[in-house]
Amino acid sequence: MSYADDVRRAAEHVRSRAPGLAPRLGLILGSGLAGAAPQIEGAVSIPYGEIPGFPTTGVPGHEGVLMLGRMGAACVAVLKGRLHYYEGHAMEAVAFPTRVLGTLGVETLVITAAVGATKPKMRPGHLVILKDHMNMMGCNPLRGSDAEAFGPLFPDLSAVYDPALRRLALKLARRNRFPVHEGVYAALSGPSYETPAEVRAYRLLGGDVVGMSVVPEAVCAKQMGMKVAAVTWVSNLAAGLSRVPPRHEEVLAIGLQISARLKKLIEDFLPRCA
Repeated sequence: MSYADDVRRAAEHVRSRAPGLAPRLGLILGSGLAGAAPQIEGAVSIPYGEIPGFPTTGVPGHEGVLMLGRMGAACVAVLKGRLHYYEGHAMEAVAFPTRVLGTLGVETLVITAAVGATKPKMRPGHLVILKDHMNMMGCNPLRGSDAEAFGPLFPDLSAVYDPALRRLALKLARRNRFPVHEGVYAALSGPSYETPAEVRAYRLLGGDVVGMSVVPEAVCAKQMGMKVAAVTWVSNLAAGLSRVPPRHEEVLAIGLQISARLKKLIEDFLPRCA
């Protein structure tokens, strides 16, 4: 059985568990953001381990549940927790949940993640709406992909993050008086945090924030024809900008603090994406 067959089988299982729910909106919740899950009517929750072929996450702060339901007239699929390349997963495994969402019919994908800031003006707790990225993970998620099943092998990435959705997210964040910026994301393989020299290099190259996710999902979603928006939040100042070294436990703690803010933004934003 091919990778594309595995994706289709997983999507069929999800449909069987959530009959009548055909999501057009997708949401990926990042580190420590289980509390940011939007209020969904008639929610059906499916643990990743119960979906055929669906990889499971082993990182603290990632629940590992697919939730489907409705937000008003819109049907939504929420991935509560993600897979990471640094866990040892192949890129096709990291992309698998996004592929399943696309196969289910998701047309717009909103991605959230914790990031480290390379610029002091972006403080812990601030939101950063991505306008572009640099893939510095050493691997492309489309390598060896089944182009016929998922889209063009050479997709245009000149506008990965949809400009209209980006403007909407910024407008809603500012309306709620949340501190918010636009920024470029430097995607790194992890799991070690960056060195001060690396942070200086990424900043010189144009990277405003650094992280270890987002890009595999965004690129695969774009290949499948989805509109993509990425709402990230600063969990720490990157190495060399603070006397306090970054720790994953602190990322989760700040995630808990910012969850209410992100939940408000997501609940305002998602229905308007339909």
